[in-house]
Amino acid sequence: MIPNKEFRLNPTSRLCLAALCATALVGCGSAGQAPSPSAAPVAIATTTPLGSIVSDITSCAGAKSTTLMKPGVDPHDFALASDQMAALTRAKLVVANGLGLEGGLATALKNVKADGGRVYEVAPDVFPLKYSDIEAAHAGETAAEHAAHTHGEFDPHVALDAGRMAQAAANIGKQLTEATGDATFTECGAKVEAQLKATDASVREKLAIIPPARRILITDHEAFNYFAKAYGFEIAGVVIPGGATDAEPSSADIAKLVATVKAEKVPAVFSNIAVSPKMVQAVAQEAGTDVRVVPLFVDSVGAPGSGAETYSSMMLANADAIAGALT
Repeated sequence: MIPNKEFRLNPTSRLCLAALCATALVGCGSAGQAPSPSAAPVAIATTTPLGSIVSDITSCAGAKSTTLMKPGVDPHDFALASDQMAALTRAKLVVANGLGLEGGLATALKNVKADGGRVYEVAPDVFPLKYSDIEAAHAGETAAEHAAHTHGEFDPHVALDAGRMAQAAANIGKQLTEATGDATFTECGAKVEAQLKATDASVREKLAIIPPARRILITDHEAFNYFAKAYGFEIAGVVIPGGATDAEPSSADIAKLVATVKAEKVPAVFSNIAVSPKMVQAVAQEAGTDVRVVPLFVDSVGAPGSGAETYSSMMLANADAIAGALT
């Protein structure tokens, strides 16, 4: 048993102990409270390419943003968690791609609008392409065959054109200014726009080494229409026609695509790094030639350490991969 002793503190020790207790009380008092409004993200982006751009704009303005999806997530299949829905209602602005890319978020975004929240969809404001107007018949299919594929009127995959995303950055900055009353966001949107125009120029420079006869793309799904139009490529075939990634091509579709690979002497077919490459691999194998399967970042930036963690680095990585495969 420890004997009872009187314990005395000198004046300096008493002051230190009082300060320590006050700090502890403040910490305990705030542990169960929600963060202050100023600490909450001013904007929430849906996809990682948009998240990268929005983060650049908000960081420039001294604010915070967050992204719903993680790197490597296919936006066509994304489902919202309950805590994410609550976060959407607190943000000053929700930035979405739109045109059906985030199919699983349609109801949630509609509810945010109904509750008085602001949702800005990027794709409709950057001159979206109508599927009916897109050239290249996708491995020789007729207009009726192409129209039969399941997708909306417009192609939502605008992120693979850095020029369009530069315009999107300027638009997002203006939308943030409207949502917050802070003109700094418009200024920062213009700065990010200039940066993405430089990215666009770098992509063009990297792709310039590909000769015209080899500017032919065969991809796993129909996501490269904007890329092809912006950077001078022809889409000779698509393994899974339509904008979705979860469809299954028929054996006739595969056979037609294999014939295209052989006829065009295509050295590589390109797959979305975020989805299974098995269908693309099957096409390459059945072609019976030295056809490479080259993964690209399509609807998502890369994971940490991939070298494609931001929108700009994603586009540059894709340009390097395509140039390396086709030259």
